[in-house]
Amino acid sequence: MNFESYISKRYLVSKHKINFITIISFISVIGITVGVAALIVVLSVFNGFGSLVRSYLMNMDPDVRIEIISHEGFSRQNDIISALKSVKNINSYAPFVSGKVLSYSGGSTQVVNLKGIDEKEGDNIYGLQHFMIMGTNDLSGNGGLPHIAIGLTLADRLSVVVGDTITIISPVGIEQAITQFSMPETQRFIISGIYSSDNNDYDANFIFCDLQYGQKLLGYNNKVQGYDVKTNSADNSEKVKTDLERKLDTKLFSINTWYDFHKELYSVMQIERWTAYILLCLIIAVASFNTLGSLSMSVIEKKRDIGILRSMGASEKSILKIFMYEGLLIGIIGTAAGLLLGYLVCYMQIHYNIYPLDPTRYKIDSLPVQIKMSDFFFVSAASMLLSYIASLIPAKRAAKVNPLEAIKWE
Repeated sequence: MNFESYISKRYLVSKHKINFITIISFISVIGITVGVAALIVVLSVFNGFGSLVRSYLMNMDPDVRIEIISHEGFSRQNDIISALKSVKNINSYAPFVSGKVLSYSGGSTQVVNLKGIDEKEGDNIYGLQHFMIMGTNDLSGNGGLPHIAIGLTLADRLSVVVGDTITIISPVGIEQAITQFSMPETQRFIISGIYSSDNNDYDANFIFCDLQYGQKLLGYNNKVQGYDVKTNSADNSEKVKTDLERKLDTKLFSINTWYDFHKELYSVMQIERWTAYILLCLIIAVASFNTLGSLSMSVIEKKRDIGILRSMGASEKSILKIFMYEGLLIGIIGTAAGLLLGYLVCYMQIHYNIYPLDPTRYKIDSLPVQIKMSDFFFVSAASMLLSYIASLIPAKRAAKVNPLEAIKWE
């Protein structure tokens, strides 16, 4: 330990007396501790809610979706297959068609989204079987009426259960049906399964059927609307999208990731997170002002000591270091204590649910918390930066003290 750090430590924690400056330093440590702990807890809660929302929204969404947006694109579907086979980090992919239809059962009608999918890949891409609460994800029909899977909310609105029949009326060719007084394209389906994905949009508005019936009802014939892709990790979606955009003509094909599907929501959540980070940093800033005040008063009180040290050969740089070390020591103690306190609060919430939620009103029974090491790094960096700035000003004043003026009356 060099003499600068030794003296700064003695200045901060005096064994002989506790004065007003020591009390202010102690308050500064408490302020930094509270600010850092609050930042860790709030950011961890944001992480928890973000992961929760993301998991709900991604329950049945693909990681990447390729859609044909031009008539020329329909004749170049093989380009999509070739690109998907050549791109890394892709686990599975499947064609789909989707569109609005009218569902009718027992006098109840609902406008819903009909999605025709490849039954073999239905579980890999959308996880239908995982979310089934009644019945199965069988969409084949086995020679009889074709089968469909519908969401729990939609089943409640239509008052249907597994085994009931639903009639789907397609809007394709509806104008011709009106002018020629003929029936529009319709198809009866048997409900093979009811799913609950915790995604209100899917549970209330989506019906899954086999691809060939979706093509027929929505007027695609033997064409498909696009391909849904599942990657080996959702975090690789952007990379997969970039690779696909290099291989496919973006004038013919639209490529979107799970983030693009709900970009506005994710952006708002990110803005809220950074706003909370900046506002809570003000708590640390206030504590840092206390540090600045205590060090400034310490410089005035220790003016004689500074003069003696300078007369003994201590340089301006050494005096600067003494008071810088004192301020940084306050920052280090407060930051370390705050990180530990914040971690303990998060740990208690994760393992002991100290802040429960009513599961009858919410989809979760406790406040979601997710700890990320990156938060600890950024919070520590902000805290130490503010402590450094608060220490620098009084330390420079101390270094400029004239030794002769400081000790001539002693």
